[in-house]
Amino acid sequence: MQRQEELIVGLDIGTTKICAVVGEKTDRGIDIIGIGTHPSIGLRKGVVVNIESTVDSIKKAIEEAELMAGCEIRSVYTGIAGGHIKGFNSHGIIAVKGSEITENDIERVIDAAQAVAIPMDREVIHTLPQSYCVDEQEGIHNPLGMAGVRLEAKVHIVTAAVTSAHNIIKCCNRAGLDVEDVVLQSLASSKAVLTSEEKELGVALVDSGGGTTDLAIFSGRNIKHTSVLALGGNNLTNDLAIGLRTPIGEAEKIKKKYGTCNLAAISKEDTIEIPSLGGKQPRNFSRQTIGEILAPRVEEIFMLTNREIYRAGLEDHVTSGVVMTGGSALLDGAVDIAESVFNLPSRLGTPQGVGGLLDVVSNPMYATAVGLVLYGAGRRPKQKFRIRDKNIFQKVMGRMKKWFREVI
Repeated sequence: MQRQEELIVGLDIGTTKICAVVGEKTDRGIDIIGIGTHPSIGLRKGVVVNIESTVDSIKKAIEEAELMAGCEIRSVYTGIAGGHIKGFNSHGIIAVKGSEITENDIERVIDAAQAVAIPMDREVIHTLPQSYCVDEQEGIHNPLGMAGVRLEAKVHIVTAAVTSAHNIIKCCNRAGLDVEDVVLQSLASSKAVLTSEEKELGVALVDSGGGTTDLAIFSGRNIKHTSVLALGGNNLTNDLAIGLRTPIGEAEKIKKKYGTCNLAAISKEDTIEIPSLGGKQPRNFSRQTIGEILAPRVEEIFMLTNREIYRAGLEDHVTSGVVMTGGSALLDGAVDIAESVFNLPSRLGTPQGVGGLLDVVSNPMYATAVGLVLYGAGRRPKQKFRIRDKNIFQKVMGRMKKWFREVI
């Protein structure tokens, strides 16, 4: 049984599935040693709507991962998504105290950048440094040790609804797990599927899940914009259920087995038998009908995502194109529609940069969970989140003690 310190667990709490991936630190990097998945029935559009159902699904996914990895899981890195997620850019300026910039100066300028008015019902999930400026010298990635008198920082701040974030932590706690950190799902996915060259040139990551479609734009190795669209694979399933007049469960199976957006590749004679509602006799439908239902909805989701890129004014920053990941990206023909809507090269993103069970996790649906493991591997250990902790009080007291030490 491995020591707990060597293990990192990513828990992707999604709208359609809950996935736990266990990673082990080795000399070569991170090896994936366990995976557990279970259908998710307690979430809607990325937000917890039933605590008990979510806790039950988490426990089952964790048990499966524990059996495969041969370990006991006590703490996890978990993802967060949903229409409540909001990201914005901010700017901070400080005077450097000594002759050169120290870690303390970098912390102070980031604190200054995130000192913005945030509503009481929201909390900061991430403060992500984009670039620094020392005495009007811009484009600095790490100013540590540089000489200067004025330090500026540009950061990207991601906020979430307090209740939604706390409900996710509460579900994990009730499943017997500590939460090491709560991570934006598109940020986690980017760790697993994007190359450093794509981040440098500029890339748009589109993470298509069951309940949400997450967008993250990178340029110059830094994150420039994040947003979450409350549309996903479940909307495709609902469209099929309504259009074919079949139960939701059957529509999901049809979408996975026969779903396509590539109408040109389907023969009109290619038909499938579809169960009816209310115990009526099954009927035959052309696969082209299924494509005619799915393709417009996929196009709509990508058009709304593309509109968000233009709204952020970053259409000229996604030079290397679009990377699609998430379970809904597996739909046949989705990448082709993305290329035509975004008018950019598009590819399917699968997790990379890990060893062990890579052949098992090499699927877009595991991108977030593997990304959470990689995110955790690059983080320093810190105090775990538990709802009963007075987190805000502790943060304020810690900040005040630090300030008094600096003054005295």
